Amino acid sequence: MNTQFQLLNLNKEHFSDVIELGNLVHGDGYLFPDTIATIHTKGIKDGLNSSFVLYQGDLLVGFRLTYAPNNWPLDRWCTPELWTVDQKEVAYFKCNTIHPDFQGKGLGGTLLSESISVLKKMGAKAGLSHIWMQSPGNASFKYFTKAGGILIKTHPRRWHEDESLPNYVCIICGEDCYCDASEMLLEFDKE
Repeated sequence: MNTQFQLLNLNKEHFSDVIELGNLVHGDGYLFPDTIATIHTKGIKDGLNSSFVLYQGDLLVGFRLTYAPNNWPLDRWCTPELWTVDQKEVAYFKCNTIHPDFQGKGLGGTLLSESISVLKKMGAKAGLSHIWMQSPGNASFKYFTKAGGILIKTHPRRWHEDESLPNYVCIICGEDCYCDASEMLLEFDKE
């Protein structure tokens, strides 16, 4: 990675920067202090942290929020019966966010690789993600497919009336989010 960037494990001192960038890229109400604290906790297992931030000087240019295997709840948008890996060995890729001025430079892949390296040490065999299908240029789907992600199922209006995001205002749709999510599984030994 270019030495102009500093890659660090996510910790409390980064929370306000992560909230600001997350809400800029995804829409207001996507992250709050209490939600980022919970997300951070779910990414830690056996003294390892699977979430990362990437800075250029004082500017947060990207972050990867990841849940450790067997440390996250399945919800109505998960279909483990279709997965090729036991759910106890599946981590969750919550969010990969890159500042608009730095998109298209491979930084998302760098963050993903770092998380995968830690997740393997935690015993994960795969990672699941709900890919934002309306991301600009469908970049999220392209990036995760290029990394080896396999489509499991598409969930229409994934973030509409999501109880975990009660005040979310989608950057594309506004308060009534119609964005779809593709549930995708990335097996680590198939990289």
